Amino acid sequence: MSWKDTAEPVLTRMPAVQRPEGHVPFKRKLAWTAGVLVLYFFLTNVFIFGLGTGGQDVFGQFRSILAGGQGTIMQLGIGPIVTASIVLQLLGGADLLGLDTQNNPRDQVLYQGLQKVLVLVMCCLTGLPMVFAGSFLPADPGTAQALGIPLAGLKWIMFLQIFIGGVLILYMDEVISKWGVGSGIGLFIIAGVSQQLIGGLITIPAIGSQEMGLIPTWIGIATGSVDIGPVLSAGGIESLLFGQGEIIALVTTVAIFVTVVYAESVRVEIPLSNTRVKGARGRFPVKLIYASVLPMILVRALQANLQFLGRILQAQLTNMPAWLGVYQEGSTGVSQPVGGLFYYMAPIRNPQDWMWWLGTAQEPWQIMIRVGVDLTFMVIGGAIFAIFWVETTDMGPEATAQQIHNSGMEIPGFRRNVSVIEKVLERYIPQVTVIGGALVGLLAVLANMMGTIGGVSGTGLLLTVSITYKIYEEIAEEQLMEMHPMMRQMFG
Repeated sequence: MSWKDTAEPVLTRMPAVQRPEGHVPFKRKLAWTAGVLVLYFFLTNVFIFGLGTGGQDVFGQFRSILAGGQGTIMQLGIGPIVTASIVLQLLGGADLLGLDTQNNPRDQVLYQGLQKVLVLVMCCLTGLPMVFAGSFLPADPGTAQALGIPLAGLKWIMFLQIFIGGVLILYMDEVISKWGVGSGIGLFIIAGVSQQLIGGLITIPAIGSQEMGLIPTWIGIATGSVDIGPVLSAGGIESLLFGQGEIIALVTTVAIFVTVVYAESVRVEIPLSNTRVKGARGRFPVKLIYASVLPMILVRALQANLQFLGRILQAQLTNMPAWLGVYQEGSTGVSQPVGGLFYYMAPIRNPQDWMWWLGTAQEPWQIMIRVGVDLTFMVIGGAIFAIFWVETTDMGPEATAQQIHNSGMEIPGFRRNVSVIEKVLERYIPQVTVIGGALVGLLAVLANMMGTIGGVSGTGLLLTVSITYKIYEEIAEEQLMEMHPMMRQMFG
């Protein structure tokens, strides 16, 4: 009796959003997408009942990637979904699951049920330490006293709220994937990063407690209300480029937008002809970023989980070994690694992390090791997870060849055979997948090193631009289908 037979009664009974039976009109898709997005923004502003003061954002610089909101019921964001995907991709890549999600409907149902179970497990494994370990989400003693329950009871109530938030975001993602435009994960990332970008551009001190945005800062420099010292001095130039002026951050942000849009347009096009409609031809594009930038979420989430582990060890161990990690409270009140293994494994977040001449506590050789580890982790990890992504999402040569064959298309000049199409695709897809994944990892690190508007991470900016571009393509395709229903029948 295999594990599938044992787990099938549980996995097949996991609640799921029903798929639409027919074509969903584009306006209805937009309505579902807008409704879920409004709900997401609402939930990111619903704070955890019983939360005290002095909490720390355990995800910190990863917040823009993992979405959600610190101290709200969306505290976990898409973290459990991404972590569960990492586990499934590793198990699937090692062929330990024995699931044929491409051809076997039963295995498809089991895979989806297993993913939901893993997400629930990750909600527990991530949420419990946040509430019960360290000072990440401290409980308010006054609230516990007012309710007449012990402090531990209030902590369980807080965890329950976080767990419910994790479940809600799981099914919100599923609603958009089946009834809306794009994916929920991508939409939530765009929402969070866009908020940071807009805040980094127009925030003024009168609104909130954030620092002044780029546009008000420039106006202040021009009018003299913002003092940066002599403009032609070394300090003034440094302040304009990397400090309050954020010129380099602006250039980096624009450069990332242009680079990603250009990379999305770079492709190898394989000619196709339709055997059902004489004279109908098409092309199958193998883009430079074939696996998209979504595997970068998996790489950064792995880094976030490693840093989370370090913070838990630092909170629980009275005398943490120096080789493992040395933590120091930063300007924001959040402890950050400044030495040891967890320091070298921490990603570069901004220019100040590697510009040792600005007066950092680390030696230049320590900073260079950290930069090298981050580059290696992102480039190699991006390539590996891109391969896993392609294989587990049916984008590999074998699955794609079968899809092309089933749609009635063939490659002109070749026999109409699935294996022939697969051999042609094998010339391009594996190589482009590795190159694209490594390139995205390199761009993410470079963007972090140069800085971005609003403190958005390079990975978050890459994800936002790429996902927005894909949503634009999907919307254009949906509108084309709405205008010409015959095309929907032609392409299945």
